[in-house]
Amino acid sequence: MTQRTGTTATTRRLVAAAVALLAATLVAGCDDKSDREAAAPPDPKQELLAAVPTEQDLAFRFTTSDASGDVSGVVDPANRGMDIDTVTKDKDFTLEMSFRMVESRTWMKVNFKGAQDIQKLMKLPTKWMELDPTKIEGPDSLPTYEGTDPGNAEAIIRAATEVQAGEGGTYTGLIDLAAEPELVDALEGIATLGDAAGQIPLTAIVDPDGNLSSLTLEIPAAGKQKASEYVVEYFDFGNAPEIVAFTEEAAQTAPTAAYDLLNG
Repeated sequence: MTQRTGTTATTRRLVAAAVALLAATLVAGCDDKSDREAAAPPDPKQELLAAVPTEQDLAFRFTTSDASGDVSGVVDPANRGMDIDTVTKDKDFTLEMSFRMVESRTWMKVNFKGAQDIQKLMKLPTKWMELDPTKIEGPDSLPTYEGTDPGNAEAIIRAATEVQAGEGGTYTGLIDLAAEPELVDALEGIATLGDAAGQIPLTAIVDPDGNLSSLTLEIPAAGKQKASEYVVEYFDFGNAPEIVAFTEEAAQTAPTAAYDLLNG
């Protein structure tokens, strides 16, 4: 099984780099669901896999959360677009970073809140900026549209064993990370697994329309890492806004300061 690490993983990495730079700056003084349900076999695991969003779904909202924080946004399969919003709090400032991806194009918007006017200090625009992926350093590129499963729910479900269906669209199962090392790689940067080992309980809920609405991994304590949860939520199918490319009036070309922020 080979899985991408996912768009949210890349976003978390970029936000972490930005927060590190800002802290230093301050110190320095600066297919249709009904068809899939009808065709799905009565295997609970297959039923759960069939509920994961696909390119045939309407636009929907999502959140992913773990011990490191939350990421939220919108996925628009019809336009091959995605919005991602992150909020990171430091003792001296709050950093809000938003990304919009439409196919291979990516825009970013940054907003600082704190005692000092960091936005002005770093000469960063307050409007949307289109980014050039060739100017991003490191092994990962900018987040781009990579499909309809930003939380990597499908990879998790495929690795699950003893999947059982309960009442109210609830499913349970177990994940053995020792037997699925590639899953750890797939979730790197999305879920804080740390040194977690053994079997991890999984709980998922499918809504009455056949959509996967939530998936939760109960990650046990390991060493200095406290017990935590990794939660994926998909919701608001058909009610979320469409994601389209910004016009030239709504966005500008990203200046050097934007790449300094992302590259840390």
